[in-house]
Amino acid sequence: MSNPSNETEWYQQSVEETARLLDTSPHDGLSEAEAARRLQQYGFNELIDRGGKSPWKILLEQLTGIMTVVLVIAGVISFILGDKEDAIAILAIIVLNTALGFSQEYRAEKAMAALKKMSAPLVKVRREGHTREISSREVVPGDVVLLEAGNLIPADGRLAEAVNLRIQEAVLTGESEPVEKITAPIAKEHPPLGDQRNRAFMGTLVTYGRGALIVTATGMRTELGKIAEMLQTVGQEKTPMQKRLEQLARTLALAALGIVVIVFGLGILRGEDIRLMFLTAVSMAVAAIPEGLPTVVTIGLALGAQSMLKRNALIRKLPAVETLGSVTTICSDKTGTLTENRMTVTVLDVANYELDLKEQMQNFSPRVRRDQVEPVLRENGAIPLVLTAGALCNDAVLEADPRRPDEYTSVGDPTEGALVIAAARAGLWKEELEQIFPRAAELPFDSERKRMTTVHRVPQSALPDLYAGFFAEGREPYIAFTKGSVDGMLEVSTAVWVEGKIVPMDDHWRERIRQSNDKLARGGMRVLGMAYRLRSSDAVNAADDPLESGLIFLGMAAMMDPARPEVFDAVQTAKQAGIRPIMITGDHPLTALAIARELGIAASERVITGAELARMDVPALAQAVKEVSVFARVSPEHKLKIVEALQSNGEIVAMTGDGVNDAPALKKADIGVAMGITGTDVSKEAADMVLLDDNFATIVAAVEEGRRIYENIRKFIRYTLGSNLGEILVVLGAPFLGMPIPLTPLQILWVNLVTDGLPGLALTVEQAERGTMRRPPHPPRENVFARGLWGNIFYAGFMMTVLTLIVAYSAWSMGLEAWRTMAFTTLTLAQMGNALALRTGSESVFREGFFKNRAMIGAVLLTFVLQLAVVYVPFLQPFFATQALTAAELGVCLLANAAMFGLVELEKRLRR
Repeated sequence: MSNPSNETEWYQQSVEETARLLDTSPHDGLSEAEAARRLQQYGFNELIDRGGKSPWKILLEQLTGIMTVVLVIAGVISFILGDKEDAIAILAIIVLNTALGFSQEYRAEKAMAALKKMSAPLVKVRREGHTREISSREVVPGDVVLLEAGNLIPADGRLAEAVNLRIQEAVLTGESEPVEKITAPIAKEHPPLGDQRNRAFMGTLVTYGRGALIVTATGMRTELGKIAEMLQTVGQEKTPMQKRLEQLARTLALAALGIVVIVFGLGILRGEDIRLMFLTAVSMAVAAIPEGLPTVVTIGLALGAQSMLKRNALIRKLPAVETLGSVTTICSDKTGTLTENRMTVTVLDVANYELDLKEQMQNFSPRVRRDQVEPVLRENGAIPLVLTAGALCNDAVLEADPRRPDEYTSVGDPTEGALVIAAARAGLWKEELEQIFPRAAELPFDSERKRMTTVHRVPQSALPDLYAGFFAEGREPYIAFTKGSVDGMLEVSTAVWVEGKIVPMDDHWRERIRQSNDKLARGGMRVLGMAYRLRSSDAVNAADDPLESGLIFLGMAAMMDPARPEVFDAVQTAKQAGIRPIMITGDHPLTALAIARELGIAASERVITGAELARMDVPALAQAVKEVSVFARVSPEHKLKIVEALQSNGEIVAMTGDGVNDAPALKKADIGVAMGITGTDVSKEAADMVLLDDNFATIVAAVEEGRRIYENIRKFIRYTLGSNLGEILVVLGAPFLGMPIPLTPLQILWVNLVTDGLPGLALTVEQAERGTMRRPPHPPRENVFARGLWGNIFYAGFMMTVLTLIVAYSAWSMGLEAWRTMAFTTLTLAQMGNALALRTGSESVFREGFFKNRAMIGAVLLTFVLQLAVVYVPFLQPFFATQALTAAELGVCLLANAAMFGLVELEKRLRR
């Protein structure tokens, strides 16, 4: 292959010449081996993001943090004053703290990078003559990418096919109107990008039609890559909670300065050593600053996002993790989210005949075999005609299963796939039908017409007897097949196929078709009408002969998309959690209501349709959304109105979507949720969260995860501020009892390091409490210290202080030499008792499971072992000014630990 270059004037090359230069085939694409080789040569198809933090930047931020700077100053002064032991110990603590902070933030950065890679959209390519779905990152020059409405173009390329193809290129050209694409070469010299109509560019959007693109450039070699080179200024988005906590940290830093002055002043007044008091005051300031809060919030949210990923919810924007805990309403699409998205044709209805396949057929597998033909599908002569129309007016294809080559599955829209599989079960394979009736033109489906039409050439040779009925009134060179909603089909049909004859569409047949349609819809089925018309040309936009008019109605195919078995329980869980589920679908109102009733979503029998919704003003709709939970025949544009109406009522809305036109509603919603399987690239880009399994139950699981993370961050705040307050009050309170300062500077720093570290982080992985999904959502603008958190912090800090001072004063007044070590150990272990008890909000830890959080048990045990080391290991004793405690003295410290645990449990019981 010649090296593809942006210097090549691809717009001047023919499709054949482009394929030759890139050594590929427009029809078969690359081989898998060649694609792998080119991936090695050109690298992944992605824009290089230089917005992430490098390891050196993370290390620099750790070394320039407030606490580290304060410690460095203290260490330098200690060294100047000749206190080398203190200087070495302070240096060791700086290294430990920096290493811990670096590893935590580096892991969070790696986690977010992994999540970003997960969000790379899937694209369809031709490889070895077959359609394959691959990550857009794996696209290489020479690949043939299949395009359809809603796709973001994954790379730059030359168009090999363009059927009514229009692409929105405003991101590159600034032109607001989509460009109609062609495949012919352009002779013009150096036309601007907007005039290169036979090319498509990375990052632009297919708005209409379909096509095939031969990739000429990937990654940073694309036109968008050139722009990216100049615009590498990606900023890290801070969450609202992070911003509030950073403000808190700044406030506490000012308070820390006050503490330095007070402690230093009290010490000097008592005649303490100036150097000792300076270091003590600095250590107290370090203890007062909760420098780890913003980092822990980031880590907690990143770990939460990873945890959600395991439950098939990909978080694209970290603030979404916080917002999830506040969601009050989930607006969900029906197909694929509440149901299995595995449509199966279960009823075929033609004039005077209805075939119920549920009674006639046992096998409704999504796979079909060539040697299995269902005779029941051939019993009535009109049934094969309906199946033929459904298979030809269709963009789904049948592909052999790589694991089971004798079995075929559909690739494409689930509804269209059901029709193709139903036809194949009757022995009418789509690829064979297209050889008889090759497609000549098409009018793609859109949400306004709710129809699709394809035009096919009629062969001049003899046709199979099965299709003789199509030409009862003469043989034209073309035949058009149309499928769509039955209501819409009746508007454009003037005749109906009745037992081998064409009869006028009178009121009798119109009413009969409507009644059958309603009956099928009430059974929760999706119903499509099929029609055809003979034509003299393949023109789709002829003003004097509209394509979708004067049709002959053939019959209906009813499909069942069963509700996911897990969704009913998820709906009940959401309701218990104070979250209201709402169904918004483009389906028939009766179909929507049947599924909504089955799942427990429907609060009443009332359904609002898109037509009704369009006539409502804002106040009327705001009132309606309070009472109605099912919206049917809704176009994507109406979703935005529903979101705005709910938000005007003070609701926090999660909205699902999968189409291009869903993007505004997804952006407007508090949580935009895109479908990972069926969703378009545009909807995923607009969303805060992507469902990798398109399952409603995953949204509810993500809400529970959001609530868990939010509460765990509150627990960490409660723990770390309570502990810091205890340390400060112990040092400030001792002089009022006539005692010397009970803790040395290094002891204060040690307590701050070991207690705020592992046990604090272990709180962020605490599992959800039993009642998490049985309470209303917390208010979205709730202050992080709401619901009595300040009171909890002061209670814990005060009790910790009382216990430590009781032990310290008793030992000091008894003349025990190890009284300072006892105070030091009591304060450390009391904080462990506090951490163990704070794992639950108001329930007893024993009721939730004492050993449920193994990370916490491990962190407490490790902290206990480290504390024993600084007390009993001889070479550490001089650094920390400790003495070995007797068994009785250690027992007293452990009793204080148990007492702290009991006091917090007592406070929770009183609150209950």
